[in-house]
This record gives sequence, structure tokens and C-alpha cells, in this order.
Amino acid sequence: MLRKPLGHGREAVAFPFEAESLHLVALDGPHVVGCVLFHPEGPDSGRLFQMAIEPERQGSGLGTRLVRGLEVAVGGMGFREVTLHARDAAVGFYARLGYVSFGAPYVEVGIPHQNMRRTVNR
Repeated sequence: MLRKPLGHGREAVAFPFEAESLHLVALDGPHVVGCVLFHPEGPDSGRLFQMAIEPERQGSGLGTRLVRGLEVAVGGMGFREVTLHARDAAVGFYARLGYVSFGAPYVEVGIPHQNMRRTVNR
């Protein structure tokens, strides 16, 4: 869902830490319709990445439920802060969930991005 619009195959943009990351998925029967991953980057913080919802399900609240589920899970694991690299098109979504932009905008995988973060409850 994230790579195909960029013309990348699944193997083209692999994260070396993906296998060790927390994966949350939304299922409709046997089909994955959304996902979000989290990787620790320090003793009390980590990064949300690879957030994706099937296009026809965007706007349904599914993305919000996945992010909130991730926050509860990582808060329960002792993490205090979640950071992320938001595509410009997703900045508003994360802002509505309480994420705040920091640092200068930049281009990643050919798309404008902004770093964002949010404190979560332990």
C-alpha cells in the first residue's frame, strides 16, 4: 500500500530492523487491511513506521484505532514517546491524534516528510 504508488516492490524499501519490530495489523477475515509497526530507538522512545490502510478503508477510523492500539501497547511496554516520519499528506491525520511536528521538513523516498512525536502514557 505504501510502496506500490512509488513504483517500489516490497523488497525495495526494507528496514533492517523490521523483523524485530512490533507489528499491529487490522484484519477483515483472512485479509490484512491495515498495519502499523513500531521499533524501539531508545530506552523510552521508538518510531512508528509503515502505517498503511487500504485506500477504500481510509477515513473509516481504522487508522486511528491502529495508532491508538500501538500507543497503548508500547506505553504498556514502558515507552514514553512515539516518533514518526509523516508524509506531508498524513501530517494532518497525525496532528489530529496529538502528534506535533519538529525539525525542518525533508524529502524521503522522493516524498516530502515531517518528523512528528507524541508522549504516550505508561
